[in-house]
Amino acid sequence: MLAPGTSLDQQIDDPARLDYARHDSENSCGIYVLAAGFTAPHTMESNLTSATLSYPLDRQGIETTATVHANLGTAPLVEHAVRNGEGLLAKDGPLVVETGKHTGRSAKDKFIVYDENTKDSVWWGKTNVAMSPEHFAALKEDFYAALAAKDKLYVADLFGGSQAEHRVNVRVINELAWHNLFIRTLLVRPEAAELQGFLPDYTIIDLPSFKANPARHGSRGDTIIAVNFTEKLILIGGTAYAGEMKKSVFGILNYLLPVKGVMPMHCSANIGPDGKTAVFFGLSGTGKTTLSADASRTLIGDDEHGWSDTAVFNFEGGCYAKMIRLSAEAEPEIFATTKRFGTVLENVVIDPVTRQLDFDDASLAENSRGSYPIDFIPNASEENLGPVPANIIFLTADAYGVLPPIARLTPDQAMYHFLSGYTARVAGTEIGVTEPEATFSTCFGAPFM
Repeated sequence: MLAPGTSLDQQIDDPARLDYARHDSENSCGIYVLAAGFTAPHTMESNLTSATLSYPLDRQGIETTATVHANLGTAPLVEHAVRNGEGLLAKDGPLVVETGKHTGRSAKDKFIVYDENTKDSVWWGKTNVAMSPEHFAALKEDFYAALAAKDKLYVADLFGGSQAEHRVNVRVINELAWHNLFIRTLLVRPEAAELQGFLPDYTIIDLPSFKANPARHGSRGDTIIAVNFTEKLILIGGTAYAGEMKKSVFGILNYLLPVKGVMPMHCSANIGPDGKTAVFFGLSGTGKTTLSADASRTLIGDDEHGWSDTAVFNFEGGCYAKMIRLSAEAEPEIFATTKRFGTVLENVVIDPVTRQLDFDDASLAENSRGSYPIDFIPNASEENLGPVPANIIFLTADAYGVLPPIARLTPDQAMYHFLSGYTARVAGTEIGVTEPEATFSTCFGAPFM
């Protein structure tokens, strides 16, 4: 805390510490508690405002008078989130937020625009539901009007995919600072030089305050996830569940990569001491993150990967772990991330006075989550990739005992089970799923194909 009438320079006399306090740090808390009468120096205020976007929003047809906070680092985004009243800092440093009524994906509220480009390239059905171009045009118009009315926006330019030749440039526009922090944590973060000349291939606009109109927008209700592959635009409204953004990027890569001969996989992956890669396929909540965070193995990633001719590469730069009933004894590597500044905890119960966390309390959600940079796991791969798989595991989460606890499959059996995808939807991972439900999910990732 800084005393009244003093500046940061007067309080910190060591030049190295002064520079550290002024600038964003990925691993240390950058919250400044300002006493009454203190005027922040210009250098401190500048850390909370925008860098210049290489490709401005108006060139995308987005006109707004909002202050655009572009490509902020972890500490400034946490500062914004706290100042905006979006969350609390827990005792040991993570940001704790609540997502309201949406504590999982709204799978039934996702639509894909049906047009000449998608009519024969999308697997239409119960999962991929068609939206007319006219409904999307109305939705886009209203989203852009909502953007124009905001007083502040947060924009992050990021990569989906760690292998350079197969990654996609993604711009994410948020009204919430913590959402921007979340997606910056989960996707691959460009180096400063890579942001120069960054051109977005796809844009995601996420406005939880936006309410869709079924008659005008073709939605089921006021929640909407609308994907337009032709316009390379995804609109998310009416839900604060941050996982919709990361799964939207996964959907983009599922659409783009197969035609390039790269297989998108809903799996975690790690490398053993012998240098061999194992991948763990499974739906959300079936154990991918837990099993991949093994202290004896090198972590590639916990959820989304591509299998190219030369590597298994992570689509992301962070992890998204279930927090409910988390313990240091059962999952020490993941538990340690809950004591780090830079972690975002969703729907984890926190004591507002002591800021102590209670991972056993499911009163906010069974699907409480934590997002953190992948390098918070000590044995994570620096390259975010590894050799092509030598071992493949299917996590069925079999709630009814149909299958034996463990079984070694022949190649034919493996192909059958991979395509049929017998597994379970785990409580809380989707709206309306309150108990484990047996399901068949092709390639253990049908919701995203």
